[in-house]
Amino acid sequence: MSWNPEQPYNELPLLPPQAELETPRVLKQCILSRTALEKVNQAADFLPNKELLINIMPLLEARASSEIENIITTTDRLFRSSAVEKNSTDSATKEALSYRKALHAGFQSIQQRPLSTTTAEEICSVIKQQEMKIRRIPGTTLSNERSGETIYTPPAGEHIILEKLGNWEKFIHHPGDLDPLVVMAAAHYQFEAIHPFTDGNGRTGRILNLLILTSQGLLKSPILYHSRGIIRRKAEYYQNLISVTRTDCWEPWILYMLEVIEESAQWTFHKINTIRELRRRTKETLRKKHPNLYSAEFLDVLFNQPYCRIADLVEAGIAKRQAASTYLKQLVDGGMLSEEKVGREKLFIHHAFLDLLLDESDPTES
Repeated sequence: MSWNPEQPYNELPLLPPQAELETPRVLKQCILSRTALEKVNQAADFLPNKELLINIMPLLEARASSEIENIITTTDRLFRSSAVEKNSTDSATKEALSYRKALHAGFQSIQQRPLSTTTAEEICSVIKQQEMKIRRIPGTTLSNERSGETIYTPPAGEHIILEKLGNWEKFIHHPGDLDPLVVMAAAHYQFEAIHPFTDGNGRTGRILNLLILTSQGLLKSPILYHSRGIIRRKAEYYQNLISVTRTDCWEPWILYMLEVIEESAQWTFHKINTIRELRRRTKETLRKKHPNLYSAEFLDVLFNQPYCRIADLVEAGIAKRQAASTYLKQLVDGGMLSEEKVGREKLFIHHAFLDLLLDESDPTES
């Protein structure tokens, strides 16, 4: 039966596909992508505060992944909202913060049990901030935003969707001799083609990519700024997805996904190194100009996020509230921080760190 975008794709082929996945070009790209990921792991190991990347990189990933879904917020707004945990922030920022929370939840989940359909449901529920279960009601379609034309209709019927997801799980955990990067790419196509939820599939699928990489030991933690690469090549993402559906054209899709992993890893590696260098310079400045303030714990607070609060110093055991306020104001007077009132909270902004994080430039293009 030929594929019809207007009809539920209940005949979606199971994994692994009949087509050859590990072509010579794919295997060559696997080596490049693995090398780039290993450099990220090594760079992260040299950071004294391992929590820094777990706090920072998922926020960058959250903003980018949400942007793919046309949920637009700014990185600056995300950091501010995360620092003060505001409940009144705009809806786009709430959605992006939920993505980071979902990424954390998914990473914790796979420490306890293998990645599964249940993991996907948990992730999607956190993203959407409500319980999300597998679709039971037909009628879900994907359309062109401009023309309204139906581009794709995913499988319909709970039992069919669960059957496809069962095969998806089996493929992830028992892929034979396939390279884990190829498994990740093929599994991502399949998850998006199954489209198991009424909403949140794209963001859930991108988190699952990072979890596959971590569960396979290719990433030590989910710190890859993966969605940035997809945004830069967004048209290719959708074109290659639909080409697999239409013509079983797997090689361009897998190459695209592996190239995005390599590009994202290179960018993440550069960002980690620039953070390390700024931390080193900040440490020297504190020792020379503010020796009474310097401690490894204080440095960790300054680099946990680009915005800190008096309460952060108190919770870290550095000082009681009044002394903590004095310490931070010393750094304001010295020009390292600036002070800003956000609601009832005072935020102390580490501008050099914030500017570094807001810089989206690509070092390979300079």
